[in-house]
Amino acid sequence: MKAELLIRRRVAFSDRNFAELVVWRVPEPVPPTEHGFKYRLVYVVNGVRVIGFDNERGKGDHRHDQDAEAPYRFAGVDRLLADFVEAVEAWRRDHGED
Repeated sequence: MKAELLIRRRVAFSDRNFAELVVWRVPEPVPPTEHGFKYRLVYVVNGVRVIGFDNERGKGDHRHDQDAEAPYRFAGVDRLLADFVEAVEAWRRDHGED
């Protein structure tokens, strides 16, 4: 089985901020994860990542909140997307972007 692109989307909120979502179904889990997905979800403001969710090889599932990094419990693609949207909405609300 080859990797299958499930989602590739870029959403512009303005000329200075955007979200980019990329999710692949992969034939083998990305170590140390045990699920069959590779993903990168990012919200960028003025060229700086302020929110991110990804599963980098060697690090596993984790999220970025500005400069902080914390483990993330992956519970499926739908939950991942919902958690990302919630984090972006909270950041925008807290920073007067809504």
